[in-house]
Amino acid sequence: MERPASALKELVENAIDAGARRIAVRIAAGGTDLIEVTDDGCGMSPSEMALALERHATSKLPDDAIDAVTTLGFRGEALPSIASVARLTLESRVRGEEGWQRIVDNGTLEREGPAALPPGTRIRVESLFARVPARRKFLRSARSEYAASMDVMRRLAMARPDIAFSVEHDGRRVLSVQEGETGPERVAALTDRALIENSVAIDLERGQMRLGGVASLPTFNRGVADHQYLFVNGRPVKDRLLTGAVRGAYAEMLARDRHAVVALFLDLPVSEVDVNVHPAKTEVRFRDPQLARGLIVSGIRRALDEAGHRSVQRPAESALAAWQTEEDVRRRQQEEAARSPSFFASPPPPAGWTMPRYEGETLSSVADRRPEYLFAAPQARAETASAHVPSGADFPMGVARGQVAKTYIIAEASDGLVIVDQHAAHERLVLERMRAAMAGSGVKAQAMLMPEVIELDESACDRLEARITELAEFGLELERFGPRAMLVRATPAMLGGGDVTGLVTDVADELAAYDQALSLKERLDHVAATMACHGSVRAGRVLSVAEMNALLREMEATPHSGQCNHGRPTWVKLGMADVEKLFGRK
Repeated sequence: MERPASALKELVENAIDAGARRIAVRIAAGGTDLIEVTDDGCGMSPSEMALALERHATSKLPDDAIDAVTTLGFRGEALPSIASVARLTLESRVRGEEGWQRIVDNGTLEREGPAALPPGTRIRVESLFARVPARRKFLRSARSEYAASMDVMRRLAMARPDIAFSVEHDGRRVLSVQEGETGPERVAALTDRALIENSVAIDLERGQMRLGGVASLPTFNRGVADHQYLFVNGRPVKDRLLTGAVRGAYAEMLARDRHAVVALFLDLPVSEVDVNVHPAKTEVRFRDPQLARGLIVSGIRRALDEAGHRSVQRPAESALAAWQTEEDVRRRQQEEAARSPSFFASPPPPAGWTMPRYEGETLSSVADRRPEYLFAAPQARAETASAHVPSGADFPMGVARGQVAKTYIIAEASDGLVIVDQHAAHERLVLERMRAAMAGSGVKAQAMLMPEVIELDESACDRLEARITELAEFGLELERFGPRAMLVRATPAMLGGGDVTGLVTDVADELAAYDQALSLKERLDHVAATMACHGSVRAGRVLSVAEMNALLREMEATPHSGQCNHGRPTWVKLGMADVEKLFGRK
């Protein structure tokens, strides 16, 4: 028994194995002072209670088939181990019989006798490791032990949405979920309520393996991987193979320092997985690990593909708060008036400015005209509509109404305003085109009129030379040109004319980031993403209305277009309700 969270895990798993429908937990000081678990399960008779406190005694293995175990616990070590390092009070009652109690203090039976309690079992663990100071001093702070205990409870509660769980810590209710919830509802209740609107459902079956659960959109992510929950046959596990599969499924859809929110439930025959490889039973071994990994990667990617252009919709509260209100504008005007010598005085003209005089204009009319420098320069652009302007209700991403700062497309949808980052969105579209081309006949190359020489480090040139054949399949045709230079003869046609030097340099850096034993096709996402970044519409480029609408329509038809290749959102929506709040209409 390593820490209070370990003891809590064993006790709650016993309650689940007993068929409980409601489990109540009370802990104090992170579990070092008190752990109490009460359930309404089948209960134990007095003889069974005595046997349960003996080492290696268990009722969960009716025969010797330990490889076919279906219960969470089966070793018969938890209760006697806890009773040897704490004061343990075990009370239980079978329906239709009287209750019974046994108290064991650090391995010594203190007393036993009748007890009054409803059908089920109540276990109370007090003063854990109190008589083992060498072990207790290595426990962390009460706050850390409490966090570990809550992590255990979240995982167990998530695995069984059909059971009601409640947790009290130091007299305060910190967790409460009701029985009968659906899987996504239980996951959202234990992680983030916003996950329901920003996730996709996973349901995939291969042979005797089935994968279910929920996975967040790539734009709904966290800075740490503490919200990734994996379950095998209803058992919470922490397995490197499965964790790596999740990371691979989100490759090139998340930044390296961001992590998705997932809860995956993998069900397979017990003969295909070994859960008896670690005393804590948090590690598993698969008979076919590659099949399990492939199922997770395929399941998540298929669900994200079906999500299409979905992204996290609601802007951050801090961003909404930055909109100026009437009071902000009034305050700024007062500050400007206080700094001016006269409220009606015009600011001095810019250096070298003279009043323009137009043809046929008299001197008096020139004097009456306001100086042009008083008018603010236009901050956006608009075009005269040459045809009927379509309605935003006809398209999910709306219809383009203009471009701001030569970077953001403003579109009107039926339920709000859509703001699109043109570079991030086009970067994703180019990447998906390149993926489709690689899955087909390969990426077409565009020969350069004049081959370009790119100077690089000798090691970078060596890496590129070793991959010349594979890079040609991506449309990038290179040739060694001396010890420290590469000759570029063709670039991917879909990228257009861009920064060839930057493209080759970044590809060389990407090749240095992974094992040379891997082929480029195995790292397609990384290499293609590097190329796509160079072929996308840059921020600062002026787009016509037709180009903006074409970009919006392609986003609607392209999977993963809700996030760029680095995991950031490509578009956000400001709902009409938020707009009305800004103007005080609601």
